[in-house]
Amino acid sequence: MISVSDCFFKVKKDCYKFILSEETKKEKFRNKDKMIKSYLIPVSFWIANKVNKKKPIIIGLAGGQGTGKTTISSIINLILVKYFKLKVFKISIDDFYKTRKERYKLSKKVHPLLMTRGVPGTHDIDLILRFFRIIKKRNFKSLSLPKFDKSIDDRFNKNQWYKIKSKPDVVIFEGWCVGAKSQKNIELKKPINSLEKMEDKSMKWRKYVNFQLAGKYKTFHNMLDCLLYLKAKNFSLLRRWRLKQEKKLFLKSKNKKNLKIMNKNEVLNFMMTYQRITEQMFKTAKKFSSIVMTLNNQHQIINIKFK
Repeated sequence: MISVSDCFFKVKKDCYKFILSEETKKEKFRNKDKMIKSYLIPVSFWIANKVNKKKPIIIGLAGGQGTGKTTISSIINLILVKYFKLKVFKISIDDFYKTRKERYKLSKKVHPLLMTRGVPGTHDIDLILRFFRIIKKRNFKSLSLPKFDKSIDDRFNKNQWYKIKSKPDVVIFEGWCVGAKSQKNIELKKPINSLEKMEDKSMKWRKYVNFQLAGKYKTFHNMLDCLLYLKAKNFSLLRRWRLKQEKKLFLKSKNKKNLKIMNKNEVLNFMMTYQRITEQMFKTAKKFSSIVMTLNNQHQIINIKFK
């Protein structure tokens, strides 16, 4: 008989093992049992009920910087595989960032701010669209997909890319701007922060990013079967979480010689490039998301709403 209690009993060992691998001496997960039993198992049940064995279901998972997208998607992945015996492939939009060389060319051609990874326009969107189209083909055989190394701000070598050798039942595609909608041009006029005010006086960067959202990103978002959204309280909280994330990246990196880890000021500047779309998603994402998970100041899920 399928039940939350039975599921929890069968998956908790693997979930705890993963959570332990994500913890640091200073950062420990609180209320693990409640997070898994009250929120992530019900979400996994909801996803499993939507699976169509003929073609993969593509789940988008969105949330601002540092909200725990990777952790939550990894636990959902574990539950779907361990309990529901489904084949799951999980990947982040971050893995589809353009290379440093490509972003350098873009920054010279369009705007210097496009050297900084993150905003729509800095991903290889054609590769994402190709991935979605191929994975849904009946005669799918195998596929290689890029893997991005944030510690060096560039892609891994091709021999370290993801390899999909059989068609998955579920694809979990997570990313901070997954599902984001474009704004009207008049909404772009007023700078949202000092970076836009000082470094994008012509609005060229804002307009370029917005144009991307209205174009191929919209096509990509329309190919998602549903969207899950992690809602944080405000942008200030995201800044704090992102700073912790950068410290964690440094601690977990094995090769510290060639690291491109950001200091506090660099992180805060980096976050400003995300602010406009993040603030917009605070207001609008719940309208087009199938599931909204609300987070408190301590990074814990405190509420979940299903459409």
